[in-house]
Amino acid sequence: MIDISITLGASTPPWPGDTPYSCGWTWRIAAGASVNVSAVTASPHVGTHADAPLHVRDGAPASDELPLDAFMGEALVVDVSDCHGPIERAHLEARGWRPGTLRLLLRTGQTIAAGPFPIAWPALSPACAASLAADGLRLLGVDCPSVDDRESTSLAVHHALFDDGTCVLENLDLRAAAPGRYELIAPPLKVHGLDAAPVRAVLRAAAAL
Repeated sequence: MIDISITLGASTPPWPGDTPYSCGWTWRIAAGASVNVSAVTASPHVGTHADAPLHVRDGAPASDELPLDAFMGEALVVDVSDCHGPIERAHLEARGWRPGTLRLLLRTGQTIAAGPFPIAWPALSPACAASLAADGLRLLGVDCPSVDDRESTSLAVHHALFDDGTCVLENLDLRAAAPGRYELIAPPLKVHGLDAAPVRAVLRAAAAL
């Protein structure tokens, strides 16, 4: 199994301006308590997480309504780290993607696991995202902080995916995952009413798939 989750800690880079991870302690054994009990503060977008439609649309489904089946099953890892500009279907096809793929994980090489928050990363064009979603894509995962460009304010890729019920998984660590097919196991934490949910994501070799 390959752990493709970002370690969540004080050094995990948040989106600039977002709430970083911090940990305090309600009780400490060293202070005379019978147990250690911690308290965590963080944006749900710090580290590996699943976006909910509520992230980009008021009144849309929240984190506790994300469908589990989208985050578990056969997935294809595609390396797009050499792409410059919007990623189109032709780029994906040249790297092994085929219609009918239900879960697509893009290795951009711009993961926060490798260092500071990246300046830029490859992203699908909105038209490509819409066509993949219309073809039945259940989940798009990326190893960078967003499925959209860093400078995007329209978040057109998010909208294109959510329009057809495609789920979004962000901030993966795919450095140890060679391109190919795997079994993805990445259920979101069932937290009520948030715009995103933390995820512990793993890949399992899928030689039999």
